[in-house]
Amino acid sequence: MENYIFQAPTKVYFGKDQIKNLPDILSNFGKNVLLTYGGGSIKKNGIYDRVQELLKDFNVFELPGIEPNPRIKTVEKGAEICKANNIDVILAVGGGSTIDCSKVISAATYYDGNPWDLVIDSSKITKTLPLVTILTLAATGSEMNSSAVISNTEKNEKIGTHSPLITPKVSILDPEYTYTVPAYQTAAGSIDIMSHVIENYFNSTEGTYIPDRFAESLLKTVIKYCPVALIEPTNYEARANLMWASSMALSGIIGTGKKGSWTCHSIEHVLSAFYDITHGIGLAIITPRWMRHILSEQTVNKFVEYAINVWNVDPINKDNMEIAKEGIQATEDFFNSCGIPMNLGKLGIDDSLLDKMAHCAYEQGHFDDTYVKLTEEDIAQILRDSL
Repeated sequence: MENYIFQAPTKVYFGKDQIKNLPDILSNFGKNVLLTYGGGSIKKNGIYDRVQELLKDFNVFELPGIEPNPRIKTVEKGAEICKANNIDVILAVGGGSTIDCSKVISAATYYDGNPWDLVIDSSKITKTLPLVTILTLAATGSEMNSSAVISNTEKNEKIGTHSPLITPKVSILDPEYTYTVPAYQTAAGSIDIMSHVIENYFNSTEGTYIPDRFAESLLKTVIKYCPVALIEPTNYEARANLMWASSMALSGIIGTGKKGSWTCHSIEHVLSAFYDITHGIGLAIITPRWMRHILSEQTVNKFVEYAINVWNVDPINKDNMEIAKEGIQATEDFFNSCGIPMNLGKLGIDDSLLDKMAHCAYEQGHFDDTYVKLTEEDIAQILRDSL
């Protein structure tokens, strides 16, 4: 296990009606609030009205319409609002896209240059507005981490930036706020959670017993509760466990003591940049193809561990390759059972831009430092296998 520094500074209010604490939370930062949200679902499910009621003594400015893959242009718009109105705190109500956008807005408020600079070079993030979040979708873990992913449609780029300064100060996690999330988004969010865990789990660093066992428990949690949430959208136990799994999966705790870059996210980010697809869906399609592509005598033992500990594959009378392949197939079968379209063709994606996407992914990613080193042709083959 590598040396590491771990800190999870976000204060979490978890459970039913924790939103009642919102006035006290925001009053610690000031009276001028920028309320950010997405396509308007919070107005349909009542959260918007509840927030407005609780913030009657605050000066509330709004940035609605944040995209599912948040755009740098929206970041610019948010930063302009903050600068013009002396915003004291940003309140992001939504899922990872809204929160990610708000994170970069918080940094762009104190930056005079192009906000895209902050995405491609996080060292330029030197000061931020405080950020408070109310989570409405269990998926990205953005409510409790120091990362944000932003798209630049002019460049066909979707890039992550990282800084402890953009970590939310406080996050309100009420599982009831995810009751109205459609089945498709619930499934996509659950796969996103699993992908965060899988990216950390398949790592070449030795001696990581604790984070690996924690990772397996998170995967088994999603495997248990995603189907329940799909059938019973208002099942509190299922929604609560998925919500906390989301936060834990990308809080940093299962990546402690490990080194190296992620693979599937780097490939999927290019897919989203070119085709604006749902992140979790892209990950579901890419992940089992990546697993099969890298399965070898060098990696088989890790896949055996994954198959047995996560999917309860019976190893009796099977060789390691059989066990590993059964675990990979169980992964794909689970994604499919959640209603995920399991190939790119079902999303309207053909091979016309495949080589270009593989090149962009290779240029933007760090594939020399992934669990298994990939070439540009490897990436292209994974994409071809995903069609």
